[in-house]
Amino acid sequence: MSLKPVLIAQISDLHIKPPGVLAYGRVDTARALERCVATLSAFEPAPDFVVISGDLVDTPDVEEYDYLKRLLAPLRLPFAGIPGNHDSRELMRAAFPAGPYVRPAGPLDQKIEVGGLELLLLDSSVPGKPHGTLEASTLQWLDTTLAASTDRPALLFLHHPPFKGGIWHMDRQDLFNAEELARIVGRHPRAQLIACGHVHRAMLTTFAGIPVTICPAPNHAVDLDLGQLREPSFKVEPPAFHIHAWFPGVGFGQVVTHQVPIGQFDGPHPFFGPDGKLL
Repeated sequence: MSLKPVLIAQISDLHIKPPGVLAYGRVDTARALERCVATLSAFEPAPDFVVISGDLVDTPDVEEYDYLKRLLAPLRLPFAGIPGNHDSRELMRAAFPAGPYVRPAGPLDQKIEVGGLELLLLDSSVPGKPHGTLEASTLQWLDTTLAASTDRPALLFLHHPPFKGGIWHMDRQDLFNAEELARIVGRHPRAQLIACGHVHRAMLTTFAGIPVTICPAPNHAVDLDLGQLREPSFKVEPPAFHIHAWFPGVGFGQVVTHQVPIGQFDGPHPFFGPDGKLL
């Protein structure tokens, strides 16, 4: 197997509003997505796949999904999305009918094979609620799918994180049945990473013995209030997304997650001159 990594980009929490409408009266989420798509499209080498881990739109309604598709049109990379608490399963399925959905109704779970990887996209949305739950059908499908192979690494994506990050108002709307996910992941060592969204800021910890990450957003970040000092708030911080690089090798290989800032920055500049000496 080649040592060339498989690159999976993750963007999250796009919160697209109707054209001309700002989120919370302040954040231009459409312009933020345009900048994200431009940075992602310019990334070299090009990612092999893009996962959008929930909250693709904000209200939701048909107009927002139509606008989302127009904003994503310049992205010349294959992608798939899973619902967040701001999405509608039915509207999202109608907007992206070609998705590799496991079943024709209900949770929008998907299995995508990229290189030597399986990407398992889990629908943790609960219609009309901010918190997440993995339905019995999703848990059964995940267990069966992970059991179908013993040597192919799998990356799991869902919107709601299965751990508490310390931001009080987000912790009360995380994944409510995380213990059921932990039992399944613990039975299947080929699960190498759980990647989430929802909190609009980067986090990293372990869960069920493997790394679990939260992807930052391209627009606004949830205020890092670790002491319950303020009302639920957001800040406009430097936007970013994640690149999960899987390197094949012994066992299930290795997954390394990189945070990529959105925008244009000075460089790259060489460390060494034409004579080979450090500048």
